[in-house]
Amino acid sequence: MRAALEVAVGRRAELVADGAPGPAPAALRAFLADARGLTAADDALEDVAQLFGLDEQARVLLAVAQLAELHPSAHLLTGVLSGDAGAARPTVALALELAGASAGDPGARTRLSAAGALRRTGLLELDGDDPLPARRLRLPERVAARLLGVTAPPPHVARLLVRPVPAEAPGADAIADALRAGEPLVWVHAPLGTAGTSAAVAACRSADVDVLVGDLELLPTAPEAPLDPLTVRQAVRDLALEAGLSGAVLVLAGAHLAGVHLAELDAAVVPVVAVGRTAWDARWGSALPAHVRAGRLTTQGRAEQWDRMLGAGVATRDVLALRLAPEQIDTVARRALADAQLVGRHVPDGPTVRAAARRLSTSGSSRASSDGAGATLDDLVLPPRTRREVERLVGWVRDRDDVLALGTLHGKGGKGTGITALFSGSPGTGKTLAAHVVADSLGADLYQVDLSAVVDKYIGETEKNLERVFAHAESLGAVLFFDEADSLFGSRSAVNDARDRYANQEVSYLLQRMESSEGVTILATNLRGNLDPAFARRLHFMVHFPDPDEATRAHLWRHHLAQLPTTDPDDPVDVDLLARSLELAGGDIRNIVLAAAYDAVAERRPVGMRDLRQAAAREVAKLGRRISHPDWPDD
Repeated sequence: MRAALEVAVGRRAELVADGAPGPAPAALRAFLADARGLTAADDALEDVAQLFGLDEQARVLLAVAQLAELHPSAHLLTGVLSGDAGAARPTVALALELAGASAGDPGARTRLSAAGALRRTGLLELDGDDPLPARRLRLPERVAARLLGVTAPPPHVARLLVRPVPAEAPGADAIADALRAGEPLVWVHAPLGTAGTSAAVAACRSADVDVLVGDLELLPTAPEAPLDPLTVRQAVRDLALEAGLSGAVLVLAGAHLAGVHLAELDAAVVPVVAVGRTAWDARWGSALPAHVRAGRLTTQGRAEQWDRMLGAGVATRDVLALRLAPEQIDTVARRALADAQLVGRHVPDGPTVRAAARRLSTSGSSRASSDGAGATLDDLVLPPRTRREVERLVGWVRDRDDVLALGTLHGKGGKGTGITALFSGSPGTGKTLAAHVVADSLGADLYQVDLSAVVDKYIGETEKNLERVFAHAESLGAVLFFDEADSLFGSRSAVNDARDRYANQEVSYLLQRMESSEGVTILATNLRGNLDPAFARRLHFMVHFPDPDEATRAHLWRHHLAQLPTTDPDDPVDVDLLARSLELAGGDIRNIVLAAAYDAVAERRPVGMRDLRQAAAREVAKLGRRISHPDWPDD
């Protein structure tokens, strides 16, 4: 570089009239005096050139762009040589001159085109829209920092990086074989419950190569809003550049979010293992990558991951029900350990681990409910058969990955591996509470769908809304709950007009999307007869919540009254009378106890029978009924 600069300075000195030295030699002397450490910078540039496979001319072009970033006096020299003393960066014409080429050289112009290695990989940018010789070279901030010896990624890239966590899962050997064969891109199809990212990390370790793990699901976005395509594109470019500067294989988690922007990986100079929740879509690129399907993490495999992080015995059944990948277990375990230490414990308990797992969600969805102490099976007052079915549903979800590991018993023919259930019964019989119990028993959020926000009068919009709902619930690992589903999941009708045809299309799409779901979907309906028979064939569970009989109502009264610290001994509660006289559902009974508590607190006394009678009269009136039982006292 010194020699090239001296030649350029000498060439300009010869052009100065009357033998005057001109400004170029002085600028060169100032630069050389200031350029201490040039050798170290040259070493860093050589490392980058080797990592990116640059030829000699491309190396010189990068070195010229480097001058303005590394040396305070370089701008004076490059400005003088470019013919503009105030310019801070070299022009393309000057850079080509120093590289022994010219703007008329087709090979040189190709190196500086958008398709050339320098710009395609993100090592170099050109400012302005002037003709090529007049444009100026600029190093991206990350590249300039790397040439100064800074190895740490910038904050906007660091937030997308996750700690590599290897796991010997099915698929790791196939990924390692593809890397050894020199495949530039390996696509890992990793649905929920599989260990795609960790298998990719294990494969890199097996192939004895360094690995950098980035996750597009960590991109910031507004709640329930789609990712900005330009943000996704730039993130893919940034991660590919970072992996190239590190000389590490890039494992890109959440790759399905990139879609067509996966084409940016063509510029990567390192192999890429892209992990997505869907199969490869041919629209994403002209070339087909090597394709590997990730294996599922069994309960035993998940337990081993928890034991490795927290020690044996911490991973209770409730913790093992969390359908987390190994890298997520690593993140949650570290958070749970820190939370436990804050309260003076060395090892976190199950609730602490599950609370940390809830915070793993990046959604902030207003529909997902996870606050409060959580509902348990003990909160359900149900007939034995109904309770057993709810317990069996929870068991199915907990054991799903172990069953799937046995073979293709579930999910054949393009169908998903999700589990669907129908809760039917009159209002207030416990359907919504049971859905909360299922979600809380699994350590998951309940994603409750507002049907008014889903159904759209414009043709095709309902399907788009439903797709967003299903995809968002699956991405959170949440239990999807359609309340009063008969308004959306009704029977298909005869086609009498265009609206009927499109309404039937909405139902058909819903049937298809339920079948392809990877999550847990619960439908609640007051009128089981309204359900399309085609839905019934796609349901794994149909749980009926009957109206409570007198014995069950007594149990419900005692259950809700037990939530009060005390009742009025001077006005004792007659639970048998309440159960016998009021044929109400559990939700109505809860409302009565709550209203009575407010009345009693207003008068600063415990709840008594008088409060319950008055609250019951108001509740029954709300339902448009009267209390006519002969044992009920007249007020």
